[in-house]
Amino acid sequence: MGFNIAIDGPAGAGKSTIAKKIAGKLGFIYVDTGAMYRAIGLYLLRAGVPYDDAQAVEDAIREIQISIAYQNGEQQVLLNGENVSAQIRTEEVGNMASKTSQYPAVRVKLLELQRQLAASADVLMDGRDIGTCILPNADLKIYLTADPRVRAKRRYLELTEKGISCNIEEIEKDIIERDLRDTTREVAPLKKAEDAVEVDTSHLTIEEVVDTITAMVQSRRG
Repeated sequence: MGFNIAIDGPAGAGKSTIAKKIAGKLGFIYVDTGAMYRAIGLYLLRAGVPYDDAQAVEDAIREIQISIAYQNGEQQVLLNGENVSAQIRTEEVGNMASKTSQYPAVRVKLLELQRQLAASADVLMDGRDIGTCILPNADLKIYLTADPRVRAKRRYLELTEKGISCNIEEIEKDIIERDLRDTTREVAPLKKAEDAVEVDTSHLTIEEVVDTITAMVQSRRG
């Protein structure tokens, strides 16, 4: 049984960036569960499946295969054998993933794979419901959050640096709407686990957050 770290929190709080750095520092396997949901979102967009038709979504994902591979220590997401790690990072795919992750069939599709990964190695997993649903017995649970405006600014800078035209007001609106969906959905809503440590990244640098959580891990491991 490996040592498991669960990091949960809303979109744009820096979960993936911080989790990757901590995993690299500690030699853990990093599992980006959000990327798995995005892979399903990408498949549904390609297939033209409407996000608000639960039965159509369930039927569409029945035969698809999502797996994780690692190249040079980086997680790669495979959708039916195709590496879609680059294609799943658009806002359109992210919104589709958020809207369809509420369906039980989507969550069941990925649950077994996620738990298998955690059972076999030292794993750091981030998402919306890791500490509450996926890994309820994780050795350390972190709830990573930040002010919506701060998260919007981070996303705006990330996109503009890539040459993508965007509007910060629209990004903030999308973030607030996504927060509402994630925290009010019937299945596995986003919430802080009772035994999670909350870390607000609004006024912290990435390295400060990494150092803080790394110290917690080392303390728990003795």
